[in-house]
Amino acid sequence: MGALEICLVGLAVVIVSILLLRLHAFLGLLLGAFVVSVLTPGVGTEAMGQVAAGFGEGCRKIGILIALAAIIGQCLLVSGAAERIVRGLLSFFGVKRAPLAFLGSGFVLGIPVFFDTVFYLMLPIVRAFARANPKVYLLALLSVVAGASMAHSLVPPTPGPLLVAARLEVSLGVLIPAGLMLGLVTISVGYAYAHWANGRFGITYREIDAPEIESFEKKELPGLGWSLLPILLPLGLISLGTFVKMKGDVPDWLVTLSDKNVALALGAGMAMILASRFCELKKVVHEALSSGGVIILITAAGAAFGAVLKDTGIGGELSGMVGDGGGVLLLAFGLTALVRFAQGSATVAMITAVAIVAPMVLEADLGFHRVYVALAIGCGSKPLPWMNDSGFWIVSKMSGMDETETLKTFSVMLSLMGVVGFAVVWLASALIPLS
Repeated sequence: MGALEICLVGLAVVIVSILLLRLHAFLGLLLGAFVVSVLTPGVGTEAMGQVAAGFGEGCRKIGILIALAAIIGQCLLVSGAAERIVRGLLSFFGVKRAPLAFLGSGFVLGIPVFFDTVFYLMLPIVRAFARANPKVYLLALLSVVAGASMAHSLVPPTPGPLLVAARLEVSLGVLIPAGLMLGLVTISVGYAYAHWANGRFGITYREIDAPEIESFEKKELPGLGWSLLPILLPLGLISLGTFVKMKGDVPDWLVTLSDKNVALALGAGMAMILASRFCELKKVVHEALSSGGVIILITAAGAAFGAVLKDTGIGGELSGMVGDGGGVLLLAFGLTALVRFAQGSATVAMITAVAIVAPMVLEADLGFHRVYVALAIGCGSKPLPWMNDSGFWIVSKMSGMDETETLKTFSVMLSLMGVVGFAVVWLASALIPLS
C-alpha cells in the first residue's frame, strides 16, 4: 500500500470515528494515527511507540501554551475583563455603531477564548442592544460571529493555529501579525455580508429563553487597559521578539521575554491578578485547566497523527502530484474545508489537514513563506458549516433562527469569509512572498 493510500485510510478512520461512531475527537485522531502506523511498511510492533512519540512531541510544543491560554481566557471571563472590553468598544463606537463594537470585541476575545464561549458571553449584550434596535438584530449577531470565528482559526494562542504553526515550523511571531492582518480583511467581508443579509432577510429581534441583562449600566469591572493587557502583552512580546531578531544582536532579556511560553505565562499572570480581585483564584484556574486539558489531548493526538503520516513518505508523493506553491495552498485550503464539511469542527479540520500537508510543505521549495500555508489552512476551516457543526446549533438555538435562516446567514457568511481570505492569501503569496 502506497503512502497516499495509507493517508486516505487514516483520514477515513478519523472522519468515520468522529462522525459515525460518535467517538471523541481525541480517540478518533489517536485511532487514525495507530492505523496509519500499523499500515506503514517497516514499523511493525513499534506502531504504538511511534504514536506515543508523536503525541509526546506534540505536548512538548503546544501543551504549556494551550494551558496558559485557557487560564487567560477563563480569568478574563470571571473577572469581568471580557465584558469590560465589549463595553469599552461600545462606548468608543457609540450605540449607533454598536455592531462594529461587537465585531471588534468578538475578534479580540476570540484570540484567547473559544468561539462558543465568546458567543455566550456577548449574546446577552447583543440582545439588550437589539431589544431597543430590533431591525439590526441580525447585523449585531453576525458581527459577533464574524469576529470570534476568524480569530479562532487565524490567531494563536487558540489551539488550531498553535498546532498548525508547530507542524509547519512557523514562528508565532510571524503568524500572529499575519493572522491579525488577514483577520481584519476577512471580518470586514463578514461585516459587509452581515449588513446585506440584515436588509435582505428581515430577521428581527425575537424573544427566546436566553440569559439577558437589564441595561448598559456599568457594573464594577476592571479598567479597559488592565482588561486588554493579558491579551496584548503576550502577542506584543512574541511579535516584537521576532521583529528584533531579524535585526540581529538581540539582548538576552528580550530573547527570554519574547519566548512564546514566557510571554503567555506573563499574560496568564496578569489575568490571574485581575481574577483574584473578583473570585476564588484556585477554582478559576482549576476550571481553566480542566477545559484546556481536553484541548491539549486533542491537539497532541493530532500531532501524533501528523508524525506517523510523515513516516509514510506522504510528503514526497504529494509534492510530485501537487506541483508548485500555488497547488500546495489550494490543497491545504481544500483539504481543510473538506474535513470541516465532513465532521464539523474547525479545530479538528485544521489539525487533520496540517498533519497531511506538513510533510510536503517542510520538504518543498514553495517560493513563499510557510506562513501562507498556515493562513490557507485557517481560511479552509471556515467554509461549509452545517448541521454537524456544534457552532451552527449554538447560533441557531441561542439566536431564535431556524435551520434554514441559520444556513443562509451564519453558514454563507463563514464560507464567504473563508473563500475571500484564501484569495487574499493566494495573491499575497505571489506579491509578497516573504521568502
